[in-house]
Amino acid sequence: MRSVLLAFAATLAVSLPVQAENVTVAVTAIVEHPALDATRDGVRDALAAAGYKDGENLKFMYESAQGNPATAAQIARQFVGEDPNVIVPISTPSAQAVVSATRDIPVVFTAVSDPLAAQLVKDMEKPGGNVTGLSDMSPVGEHVALIKEILPEAKTIGYLYNSGEANSVALLAVLKVEAEKAGVKIVESAATKSAEVQGAARALVGRADAIYIPTDNTIISALEGAVAVAQESKLPLFTADTDSVSRGSLAALGFNYYDVGKQTGELVVRVLKGENPGDIPVKLARGSDLVVNKSAAAKMGVTLPESVLSRASRVIE
Repeated sequence: MRSVLLAFAATLAVSLPVQAENVTVAVTAIVEHPALDATRDGVRDALAAAGYKDGENLKFMYESAQGNPATAAQIARQFVGEDPNVIVPISTPSAQAVVSATRDIPVVFTAVSDPLAAQLVKDMEKPGGNVTGLSDMSPVGEHVALIKEILPEAKTIGYLYNSGEANSVALLAVLKVEAEKAGVKIVESAATKSAEVQGAARALVGRADAIYIPTDNTIISALEGAVAVAQESKLPLFTADTDSVSRGSLAALGFNYYDVGKQTGELVVRVLKGENPGDIPVKLARGSDLVVNKSAAAKMGVTLPESVLSRASRVIE
């Protein structure tokens, strides 16, 4: 009888959810830029709202890989050694590094466009193992429609991206399908590191009627270089990342990444309370904001139509 009770006690101890005390959540991102920083802050605030407060009953760890995949892998191994309750990788490269580093510690990824293409999970509804998360797959078809609404004569869109980032490669495939539907050609220009972004943008001058930048962390981290080329060449520049509009992009239709972080934090709380991450379906980010920059548009030789201005969530003068 005593052995039965001991076995029951052991089973109960394993199945009990983590209480809102003394937990560690380790967060990492491939690089620092406004969208990823906002995602991190949203995760932390969602945890606080659920009773997990940094410095009180929560140890909130954060590391940036500074754009280096090798550093991302190093951070992943470091975090696994720390044995936190949950690891939250922000962006596709960081998520790939963390998922490769552990099969035991719960992982809740975020800001990953295509978790299947990135091989983070095999099934969005039943991810299995120790992994779940949130996808920020961009509404690419709406992006193409927005570019055509603002630039009805546009025949060619230049796609500025990091060809080594699985997220951007997956989005390129979607973009080509949507562009064909709209009768638009896609011209690619790749930069594998931030120092190459301005040159890659310059390579599109004379070859494209507009530049489109996806949710690509390498390009967005060096956005100002691309914006400078766009202004000099009067080549309208659009982004999928709404936080980039205040940095000089003409317009963006996408997510509020602070809200993306909060949505991710809700998943982290579920795991902290005892749910198995592999049983939680991968979620799709909610919400879509249209942000436009009138000053940037003018510098690129574009007048924003009233139809766009009237429905914008935010207009930057």
